[in-house]
Amino acid sequence: MERSHPPSSSPPPRSAARNHIRNPARTREPGGRRRTHDREGPIRPMSTTTAPERAQPPQGSTSPAPARRNSPGRVIFSSLIGTTVEYYDFYIYATAAVLVFPSLFFPHQSGITGLLASFAVFGVAFIARPLGSVIFGHLGDRLGRKNTLVLALLLMGGGTFLIGCLPTALTPGWEVAAPTILVLLRFAQGMALAGEWSGAVLLATENAPVGKRALYGSVPQQGAPAGFIVANGLFLIITSQMAPESFETWGWRVPFWGSAILVFVGLWTRMKLLESESFTRVQESGKVAKVPALEVLRRSWKTVIIGTIAAVSNYVTFYFLTTFTLTYGTTAATEDAARAAAEKTGKAFDAASFVPGLGFSRSEFLLLMIGAVLLLVVGNVVGAVLAERWGRRKAMIGFHVVVAAFGLAVPWLLRGSDGEVFFALALGFFVFGLIFGPLGALLSELFPANTRYTGSALSYNIASILGAAVAPFIFIWLWGITGDIRLVGLYVAGAAVLSIIALLFVQEHTSTQDLAERIHD
Repeated sequence: MERSHPPSSSPPPRSAARNHIRNPARTREPGGRRRTHDREGPIRPMSTTTAPERAQPPQGSTSPAPARRNSPGRVIFSSLIGTTVEYYDFYIYATAAVLVFPSLFFPHQSGITGLLASFAVFGVAFIARPLGSVIFGHLGDRLGRKNTLVLALLLMGGGTFLIGCLPTALTPGWEVAAPTILVLLRFAQGMALAGEWSGAVLLATENAPVGKRALYGSVPQQGAPAGFIVANGLFLIITSQMAPESFETWGWRVPFWGSAILVFVGLWTRMKLLESESFTRVQESGKVAKVPALEVLRRSWKTVIIGTIAAVSNYVTFYFLTTFTLTYGTTAATEDAARAAAEKTGKAFDAASFVPGLGFSRSEFLLLMIGAVLLLVVGNVVGAVLAERWGRRKAMIGFHVVVAAFGLAVPWLLRGSDGEVFFALALGFFVFGLIFGPLGALLSELFPANTRYTGSALSYNIASILGAAVAPFIFIWLWGITGDIRLVGLYVAGAAVLSIIALLFVQEHTSTQDLAERIHD
């Protein structure tokens, strides 16, 4: 139908024509409905109601209303608080393993031998993690993510609290029982840790908006710097406010008891969660795996191997930065200084086992580490954003090349002055964040929804044995061979190269693909 204009002796001005287009003339239909002239074409009715954000089912339809979803804030906080507790618990043990446990639980060992015994108990937790992956993966893939995360948090926090209550081997009658129970509690912690990280990552990635899965998946990774700062900050405050004798007697227990507060906050938050859409769809489809571990081994065993090796460098780099550097940094720089420190504490000095460190006090070095670990927060975000833009595999390969370069440069970076040590630690934490931030999205995208908890947990936690359980031993052994850290840095670089090889075989998944749609029959 042609557009008609009111009769006029002259054409309308240009401004009027423009206004006619921008503000179409409105008329009324019978019944009061407004009508508007379209720019081209016939007059059409214009509704007086506001369109809903989502299309609603027709009146009388039996289609269900859209399912409720967790709010982004609740997802972020719930995934973060759990991993914060997880890393807090592990950090306080790692710190105590260096500072006091050799003398409290292994008093008959001296020097580097006692330190190795203390780290042996530290490694027990990693040996427990594959078993924890199977148990918590089974629960997570069959009963749901929410309930499994609550159970993992309870077991982790309970084990930590009980370590704080445990008598030491210096207590009469506890010479054997104390280290034995310590091993059992560490084993329980390791099982819980296996369920916690994987569940927290799935909570974040399965609730992430389209195109932001790597960024959401980096949120649980921020528990690493958060737990580190809280744990070591608390140790720093306690050691600065009490005499060394008091700290060894009871002060070291306070951080272990403090875990109960974080666990309470985490439980309160997680009890309010809704189940993820991915698991809900698995239930609705009737394709819940009867034995998820067997299903993973039958269908996805190659993927587990690839994911495991891809994650090894994360563990090696992480424990180099958080555990070995603390040992190396607080070891006396000269034999005379080491002998004087041993005499001051009444311990025997073994010159044959002495290897020089940097000579910092533990409070000085912890303070440097707390400042430097803030760069891990930045690295996590940068790594996740770039992995979202470039793709997981390409970004992770490039980041591991940077890690390898850092490992080779470690002997020239980690030197004696405060500024040099802080720069080396800050650079190391940032580089580690690049590979750690996208790891959650990478592993969660490798497996279908009905075995995702078990598959990602197995990959991540088997890597803990290869990359973390043995790392403290290898670091100290390599350090003792040469008396410096050249071989230690080479070990970090070699682990990065190994992960690069595995990443070459990773099947890339787009960031826009719906995780809930991938379900094995």
